[in-house]
Amino acid sequence: MIDRDTLHRDGYALLRQAIPADWLEALRIAFDTGVLPSDRWPTPRGPDWRHSLLDLDPTVQAVCRLPALLAAVGALIGERYFLAQVEGREPLPGGGHQGLHRDFSAERPGDTVNALVFLDDYGPGNGATRFVPGTHRPVAGSTSPSDPADESRALQPEGRAGDILVFDADLLHAASRNVSGARRRSLLIGYRAEPLYAAHLRSAGLRGVRMDTSGRFDP
Repeated sequence: MIDRDTLHRDGYALLRQAIPADWLEALRIAFDTGVLPSDRWPTPRGPDWRHSLLDLDPTVQAVCRLPALLAAVGALIGERYFLAQVEGREPLPGGGHQGLHRDFSAERPGDTVNALVFLDDYGPGNGATRFVPGTHRPVAGSTSPSDPADESRALQPEGRAGDILVFDADLLHAASRNVSGARRRSLLIGYRAEPLYAAHLRSAGLRGVRMDTSGRFDP
């Protein structure tokens, strides 16, 4: 059960073991099969990452529609929304570090939500995503939620394959360096409020989106 007040206050939810265990091997195979080098994507990808084109895989699509995940996304967006994209990402050994950043809502706070689906166990050693709770909305008397250079409140959770991290796109977050070299495959899923559909279609090709995005979900 999702605590909506906590979700809106913190800007994220970590859904432990949300994926059926017997789906994980199929998801890993889909990831590894879909890996493409940077120059095979419509726009270049980061050189210290492994990227996978897998949005047509039926198990991947089923994950994007898991009831617990959709419930968290709907609670954050608060209006009809659509599944905009899903791709695979994995930091290469020694790579993957990002500075804290926001992906930013497009038109209003809360209109874009991301989800990270972990296909391998994750933690500080293999570059688990870190984030700063509550930084998705401006604080009273400030025009900026917080300084992206300040990592003092950043959390870096660890967990098992099958967990899903759902977060508001405005939440400060970042991947970390994969110092151990252990695999950390994940699906990065994007959901957007229905009014953003026309803008989504204009850039879908550049983002490598092949799947049907015409479906709608109610919060």
